[in-house]
Amino acid sequence: MAVHKFSGKEYETVLNDGLNELGMSLNEVLVTSTEVKAGLFKGTNVEVTITPLTDVLEYAKEFLSDTIQNMGLEVRFETQLREDQMKIKMYSNDNPLLIGHAGKNLAALQTVVRAVIKNKFGKTPYISLDVENYKDKQLMYLEKTAKRIAREVSETKIAVELDNMNSYERLIVHNAVAEFNDVYTVSVGEEPNRHVIIKPKEEQ
Repeated sequence: MAVHKFSGKEYETVLNDGLNELGMSLNEVLVTSTEVKAGLFKGTNVEVTITPLTDVLEYAKEFLSDTIQNMGLEVRFETQLREDQMKIKMYSNDNPLLIGHAGKNLAALQTVVRAVIKNKFGKTPYISLDVENYKDKQLMYLEKTAKRIAREVSETKIAVELDNMNSYERLIVHNAVAEFNDVYTVSVGEEPNRHVIIKPKEEQ
């Protein structure tokens, strides 16, 4: 695993010099920094650690492979690395077990792998796990459901409160309902109990 350390007085200078030396751009790497004492009467230097995202991705795959094999499953991966976003799609011999009820096993695995990477590298890029096309299908279903409820609210003029959702799911709902002229959405509550209400516009 290639972890590169560079040091100097100014963070931006050290970072740019390090990226130039590696021949990489900022969206291809994971960057952390710390201040270190340069010596008596010399003040402090900044030490910048640069790790290629390809190496972070391989580390994540190794962790996931070991974890899933310990569950008694076989797994293979498809990965996508675009700018600072890392997507890992998994295919196993028991996808329902890997997904869990309502996606809870998949969500827990994603939380754990993010924590492991943060502990290893000091921070984590955006990481999304999926099993086959489970998340894509769920989001399509969520979008269709939001539009169906929006039509109902439009006809009945009665607001509908949806289940708790994460921020990305709420965004899907907001965008889906934005196509309707006579209803609107609001997010209410505190995480993890934050949810969307679809309301008729005459209530605004």
